[in-house]
Amino acid sequence: MRILVVGAGGREHAILNAMYQSELTEKLFCAPGNAGTAEVAQNLPIDVTDIEGIVQAAKDEAIDLTIVGPEVPLALGLVDRLEEEGLKAFGPDKHAAQLESSKGFTKALLQKYSIPTARAERFSDASAALRALPSYSLPVVIKADGLCAGKGVIIAHTEEEAVRAVRGILDEGLFGEEGASILIEQFLDGYEASVFCFVVNGKLVPMPAAMDYKKIGEGDTGENTGGVGCIAPNPKLSETAKEKIYKEIIPDIEYALLAEKLHFTGLLFIGFLIENDIPYVLEFNTRFGDPETQALLPLLESDLTAVFAKAMDGTLDETDLRFYDGVAMGVVLSSIGYPGTYEKGGYLPDLKAFSDEILIYHNGTAEKNGLLTINGGRVLTLVTVQKDLETARKVLYHEIDGVSFSNMQYRKDIGR
Repeated sequence: MRILVVGAGGREHAILNAMYQSELTEKLFCAPGNAGTAEVAQNLPIDVTDIEGIVQAAKDEAIDLTIVGPEVPLALGLVDRLEEEGLKAFGPDKHAAQLESSKGFTKALLQKYSIPTARAERFSDASAALRALPSYSLPVVIKADGLCAGKGVIIAHTEEEAVRAVRGILDEGLFGEEGASILIEQFLDGYEASVFCFVVNGKLVPMPAAMDYKKIGEGDTGENTGGVGCIAPNPKLSETAKEKIYKEIIPDIEYALLAEKLHFTGLLFIGFLIENDIPYVLEFNTRFGDPETQALLPLLESDLTAVFAKAMDGTLDETDLRFYDGVAMGVVLSSIGYPGTYEKGGYLPDLKAFSDEILIYHNGTAEKNGLLTINGGRVLTLVTVQKDLETARKVLYHEIDGVSFSNMQYRKDIGR
């Protein structure tokens, strides 16, 4: 198969790296890719928002399957355009992509089908939102409705913070058009779990639950990020919560998608918050997550290219997904300033210094004069696969302690 992966991060590098090992893979392409993806695929200098450019490349390179990594091209209708040209694509059309691109759309679906979720209301008018605020106990969650790269959620601990968040998003345009409406949501106190499901012929084929660290600071402090650490399988997930997720909630979501005619072949990420062993659905993403993908795929013993092929022909089921009975842990090395303003262009050290126990996925890198440079806020995801979490943590941080680059930062409490 000739396969094009759209995106430029660690998620895309992990997907490509797994497919590179398959005998079914003829050639891999990545648009636009990074310095890491260039090691296993041919990078195409096409931005992820250049829908027509991607479609033309898929035609020119006789691509058998296009896998869309990030959320923005999905929301822009890339899959629709590919399918209009008779090209196969792994991902939702623009309508189904609303499951991620609109938090209000997803919340309405969850409420309609009585799927456990936090109480919430949607507003586009600040005055109406402010009138509703007193009916929510503190802390309260204020979410921009649209796509904000994982940073459109504000947890307000005081009334003043809540008012400032509402006015900032709706009146002052904090998130631009993506914040034209908001959700006010009741805060839930617990831990999170991420479950990725292949969507095949209306069926959800789930993978093991993963754990994502979203806050930039240790002890889950500071600003939200796209994710700065990951573990698979999720070490916190209790058997009680796991059974409810896999035997009750996932089938209910499957039914809701079918009832609403949200048909697509792709990936559904379900973000859960578990409070007192009760799982609540926080959000949907309609693509692989970053950095959870970098932890999940190294555990996958099945041929990933074969998995995608079976998904596309509608025959994939749970027996096709075999995972190593161990633990994968990942730590993201990012630039100081991320998720805000950060510097680009600094040089990276020689990555060959890492041992064979470390998998290196490039998030934001480029090549200049034969050397690796920093080209993003999240720079690298380092992953190790071990029999248990304690060993994984020990091995990974030992390796990280031996590397540094200009303005490097990372959390030291992943896996604790």
